[in-house]
This record gives sequence, C-alpha cells and structure tokens, in this order.
Amino acid sequence: CCVTFSDLSAIRRHLAVPGNEAVRLLHGRGRCYPGLEDVCIDWYPPVAEILLYGARPRQWVDELCALLAAKAGRRLAAVVLRRRDERTRKPEVVWGELPARCEAVEQELRYGLDFTKGQHPGLFLDAAPARALVRRRANGRRVLNLFAYTCGFSVAALAGGAVSVVNVDMSRRVLARGRDNHERNGLDLRRASFLAHNIFKSWGKLQRLGPFDLIIVDPPSRQGRSFTAGRDYPRLLGRLAALPAPGAEIVSCLNAPSLGVDFLTRHLARHVGGRLLAVLPRAAGFDECEHADRGVSMVHWAVGPEGAALGAL
Repeated sequence: CCVTFSDLSAIRRHLAVPGNEAVRLLHGRGRCYPGLEDVCIDWYPPVAEILLYGARPRQWVDELCALLAAKAGRRLAAVVLRRRDERTRKPEVVWGELPARCEAVEQELRYGLDFTKGQHPGLFLDAAPARALVRRRANGRRVLNLFAYTCGFSVAALAGGAVSVVNVDMSRRVLARGRDNHERNGLDLRRASFLAHNIFKSWGKLQRLGPFDLIIVDPPSRQGRSFTAGRDYPRLLGRLAALPAPGAEIVSCLNAPSLGVDFLTRHLARHVGGRLLAVLPRAAGFDECEHADRGVSMVHWAVGPEGAALGAL
C-alpha cells in the first residue's frame, strides 16, 4: 500500500496556506477522497497528527510521514499516529521528536496540547466556528460553559470581553488543563471559575451563580454511563431553561451525525423556547461530500421572545 495522489494533492493544497494556525489537512471521513475514508490528518504546527480509523500497515504510515516531511519542510518537528480503531492503544510518535511545549494556535489564542495519552490532544478543530462566534458575542456577558473539557470556549469568551465564565466538567484533570489555557493567554483568572461537577447534580449551584447571558452546550455524544446524547440532551435542555437571563443566547453543539441539527433545534424550541439565529458552517478542512448532516452540528439560538428581535448574526 502506498500514499495515493489524493493524499498528495490534499496535503499540498493545505500546507501551502501561510500562517501558523491549527487546521485539518485531510478529512477522509468526509468521503471526499475515495479510498481514504479511514484517514484524517491534523496540523498543529510544528506537529502533524495522523488519525487512523481502520487498519493501515506501518509501511504506509512511514510513506505518509515522508510525504508530510517533504511538504512541510522545517515547519514539521514531529508526526503523531493515533489509531482510533484501537481505543486502548496510546498515541505514538512515528517521526521526529515532540517539542517540549505543544500548542494549537487559533485566532491568535493558544491552547495547550498533550499528544502522549488520551483520545484527543486537547482542542477540537471542528468546533472552531463556534469558538469564533462565542468570542464575537461574549463582550459584557456572563457565560456558562457546560461540558467545558479544556475550556476552549472560556478562553474565547474572555478574549472577547466576557464579564465572567463558569466552566463545568466532571474531570478535574481536564479543567486543570483549561486553567493552564487561560494562563497561556494572559487572561484574568478572577473572571473564570472551574467546577468539577456532574451537571445533572449541580443545577441548584448553577442557578445561584446565574443567570447567564451566553450559554455553551457542547457535550460528547456519549460519556460513559453518565451521558448519552439521544437520551440525555433533551433532559439537559429542560433543566437549562431556568438559567438564561432575558435576551440570552445559546451555542449548542453536538458531534452525533445520526442526530444532527434538526435534533438540536427541535429540542431547543421545545424545552427552552426562542428561535434559531444561525446554523454554523463547518470548520476549514472538514468538508463533507456525501451527507450534509455528517460531522459536528453547531447552532446559535436566541432564548425566549427577546430573541425574535435579534435576527441572524
């Protein structure tokens, strides 16, 4: 097996783009490159990460590394391989050497990355349009960031002028990484709080901390036994209805292609009320060629009757 012309053309096209921002180079799962449906490549200068969702021999991986090295030149320090078909296998550095400090840069904001363990280095590139929206809409607002993970939305909100952000996630470990992301960007930690709570057991505390002017809801499609999107997202939105301030907005995200935008808008209308402002576009590099509703769904929603006057943004 060898690197195909489709690999070569896609990588050459994206690596020719100037700048140092994180981006997806090849989105095989979007089915735009026949024969590469199991391959994705992300670029976090100076590190490239190959994501394999199927079995590929090491020779194929080595050839792809050589191609990346030839096209990126001195901009490439290391290539990491993450075999997503084998969830228990740790990421592997298959070319070069990882820098001591790994970061993703997005709109001049910096997010720490960890390529040595876990299922993801720390910043979901497909959610970039939602982070950009939050940054634009956060000025002067009190923000609630549910399922905060490493707090990328909080960093964007504070950079956009948010008065305060409450980050909620079950994992203290990822929230510690989120705190580090704030420090990397010189943000005032007095405006951010980090709560390691099960969201469904913390509504009383969240109500005391609210109301909120901007709420981000970005859960995983499945989180062990505690959260399954099809079952629990509607229940989550039902609880959420007590938290928004008048004129509040919600940025709702979900990476569950079997559910999609219609699922989000239907349950937002039913459980929260208000109106759809916009369905956000896909992030750069995440093209989908067969099904428009595959990949992450992201909607911008106005809460209650006040939202009717906001219009699309």
